[in-house]
Amino acid sequence: MRVFVALLTCLLAAPLAAATSGTLRVDLQHGGDATTEHYALERVVVESLPWPGNPDRPIDNTNRGTHRFDVLDAGSGRLLYSRGFSTIFGEWRTTPEAGSMSRSFQESMRLPMPAAPVILRVLARAADNAFVPVWSAPLDPASMDIERIPAAAPAKPLLMLGDGYSRAELGKFEADARRMATHLFTVTPFKERAADFNVWALTVPVPVSGVSRPSTGQHRAGATGLRYDIFGSERYALTVDNRAWRELAQHAPYDVVEIIFNSDTYGGGGIFGQFSTAAAGNDWATYLFVHEFGHHFAGLADEYYTSAVAYAAGEARPEPWEPNATANTDRATLKWHEFIDADTRLPTPWPKARFETFQLDNQKQRARLRARRQPESRMSALFSAEQRYIDTLFAKAPNLDRVGAFEGANYQAQGYFRPQMQCLMFSRHDAFCAVCRDAVEKIIDLYTGHD
Repeated sequence: MRVFVALLTCLLAAPLAAATSGTLRVDLQHGGDATTEHYALERVVVESLPWPGNPDRPIDNTNRGTHRFDVLDAGSGRLLYSRGFSTIFGEWRTTPEAGSMSRSFQESMRLPMPAAPVILRVLARAADNAFVPVWSAPLDPASMDIERIPAAAPAKPLLMLGDGYSRAELGKFEADARRMATHLFTVTPFKERAADFNVWALTVPVPVSGVSRPSTGQHRAGATGLRYDIFGSERYALTVDNRAWRELAQHAPYDVVEIIFNSDTYGGGGIFGQFSTAAAGNDWATYLFVHEFGHHFAGLADEYYTSAVAYAAGEARPEPWEPNATANTDRATLKWHEFIDADTRLPTPWPKARFETFQLDNQKQRARLRARRQPESRMSALFSAEQRYIDTLFAKAPNLDRVGAFEGANYQAQGYFRPQMQCLMFSRHDAFCAVCRDAVEKIIDLYTGHD
């Protein structure tokens, strides 16, 4: 079996593995506020293509995500299928807006078509990080309420899906898609596991080139509903129109999805088990593609902490579920303890003070460029200068190549630790750290059936 990546982005032809059943998609509304959450069933759909997943690995044992869904046999209660995931609602409820109002977001859960009635159960993490049931619903594959009309494919010549590309720019999309896919498989461990992947692509041309960026007054009709300025963060680009992109993506076999969009403004985003996005025209597009794919595919945490983010931080430091961030520095119980040499100090020293002094000034420069609406090339040049400084600073640090516990991660300067000084999830570096590489491989194994 292979991982099917309908990179709402790529174009690398590969054969379709034999499927054993149809694909059932359950569309939900997930809503609430800062302290409550609830679910409501929207519809159940039989998708256009057979189930692309691996029948030999139906149970997810990776313990990733803020949530998990289980499919249980209705008669015996036996677990038939499960997958971890995270949600846009989960990110929104940490914003100030969630303290004063309620909202709901669309979500979907895809599963192989069951042969008999089942129970769909959603679980969320409790304070101790254990999954607890929060919602369930019966699903009968014979129900007359299931939508079974095959949808017409949105594009015939190429299986692609991007956003912001006009009909005249389909050639540009193809070039962007090939460039992104090619780069992904130069990065370890994707490079070594390239044979485990099938990559497809779909696109639908839009009337006017580009995507919406409300903070600049730009509004565009999109293929997936993607836009910048999600949760008030100008570089955060997601779609909250789950139905729009799911309806397009069903025309390619996929396990994981990345949307590339037609913009030269640095931006993107990634939600574990949902999708990730990257601006294809930016100077840092290939880095963005891999970084955001790390969030979506493997549930990797952001390790940086000096950039402004849209989430409210409390005083507590709960242990993250993500595999590459921790609040724990006990050598025996640290989640990546097997990677740490006996003589490595914990916490592990690194030039943190010099890094933060530089970043304080760097963030001020970024703010000035944004306030003055300078050309994107100015911001890109600042990013390049920033990475040169970091590489030079770290090159002289004695613990550069060690795995340890380096304070500063998960958007917090204190109390959270990352595995190595440098990583693709920490800065615009070109490689994952050892712990992130291992975390990615475990998800590849989940989808391919490798042990």
